[in-house]
Amino acid sequence: MDGETSAKSDDMKAKDEANSVIPSQNTNKMPFIIGVAGGTASGKTTVCNVIMSRLHDQRVVLINQDSFYRSLSDQQSANAQEYNFDHPDSFDTELLLTCMETLRKGQPINIPDYDYKIHKNRGAGRMVNPSDVIILEGILVLHDERVRDLMNMKIFVDSDSDVRLGRRIKRDTVERGRNIQYVLDQYDKHVKPSFEEFILPTKKHADIIIPRGADNDVAIDLIVQHICTKLGQHDLCKIYQNLFVIPSTFGQIRGMHTLIRDAKTRKHDFVFYADRLIRLVVEHGLGHLPFTEKQIITPTESIYTGVVFCKRLCAVSVIRSGESMENALRACCKGIKIGKVLIQREGNGRQLIYEKLPRDIASRQVLLLDPVLASGDSAVEAISLLLSKGVSESSIIFLNLIAAPEGIHAVCKQFPRLKIVTSEIDTGLNEHSRVIPGMGEFGDRYFGTGGNAFASFIPKNKA
Repeated sequence: MDGETSAKSDDMKAKDEANSVIPSQNTNKMPFIIGVAGGTASGKTTVCNVIMSRLHDQRVVLINQDSFYRSLSDQQSANAQEYNFDHPDSFDTELLLTCMETLRKGQPINIPDYDYKIHKNRGAGRMVNPSDVIILEGILVLHDERVRDLMNMKIFVDSDSDVRLGRRIKRDTVERGRNIQYVLDQYDKHVKPSFEEFILPTKKHADIIIPRGADNDVAIDLIVQHICTKLGQHDLCKIYQNLFVIPSTFGQIRGMHTLIRDAKTRKHDFVFYADRLIRLVVEHGLGHLPFTEKQIITPTESIYTGVVFCKRLCAVSVIRSGESMENALRACCKGIKIGKVLIQREGNGRQLIYEKLPRDIASRQVLLLDPVLASGDSAVEAISLLLSKGVSESSIIFLNLIAAPEGIHAVCKQFPRLKIVTSEIDTGLNEHSRVIPGMGEFGDRYFGTGGNAFASFIPKNKA
């Protein structure tokens, strides 16, 4: 919508009504915010409607910048034809920011109900609940830096000026009963100058520029695919580019988590499904190794262009639960060298008790194995050890089955160049620093032991 657009499609009204009565199902999840800008009659609203229709599996709300027009005084309203509705000052940007910040926090808001005939807000406004996707649409939504900073994706719908003018003439004469001369005068006096001064310059801030508007099916398909990918990510993956969670469609991950987390699951079932899940994590982690292209000759004497992964690879398991991941790794990487470290709690911190690492570890890619990332204290100690041995931070891939946000923050903030690969991110830690919902003491459940069962085989001298 743009420059006092009042018409709404039936589909948009239906979505608005649905959002006003359906409570938010996940107020803790950050919404994906899309800004859609462009000149008058460029096709922004149509693009938004197409995106909304293709995101039918998600809760989507459309917010129009037009709803935030400043109410005109009686004198201004009497001479509305002289008022420039395409100027940034015609919008209450502070109110828009307040509403968007409230939605981001998972709280409902009231969107102003702007009356285009009297040029004022009326009534209590329209209730909008938090959604998975929020589309903010308007001619100047990319003008204010504070508004842009809220957006995960910025789109500029670009259409030829003659096409836009033709659409505006048709819309204003057919839908609003205005004569052609009035439309042309308004266009020359306000619309065209404001477009060139305020709207067109915001094009440089766009992540995606859509020529031809809603007719550009390829661009819209790519946008929808990107949104769906981002919605499938945990919020922490949006913060840390070095954090990777295996997609839930990768095998039956959720089902395996259900089994190994169940306190009633017997040991042999726990080990079986834990091994399956570990194998998936290992294979996903191996996909992050560097590789080079290689051509080979097939049995049919054809040339096949493939890849060769890094050969200088080793692993380091954190005793004792990390050793549960070694069999799956050996099944994927024949003859791989595996080192070991033992780290125990010492007061409020961790202390390195034992280490046995490959002598040439500094020249290798390293897979660090520990099925549970809780507070991150042990992980930080293990990673610091590897760095002290000359291992490059970017050469470390940390593999685990579950991770608590506290541990992710601790590791990713201190070591932004390593990679973490996990199968699920849990809610957090309880007062005893145990992962919730978690899966209990993984090592005890996997090996069928309890207490300090590894104390008897710790060598007295460090390697």
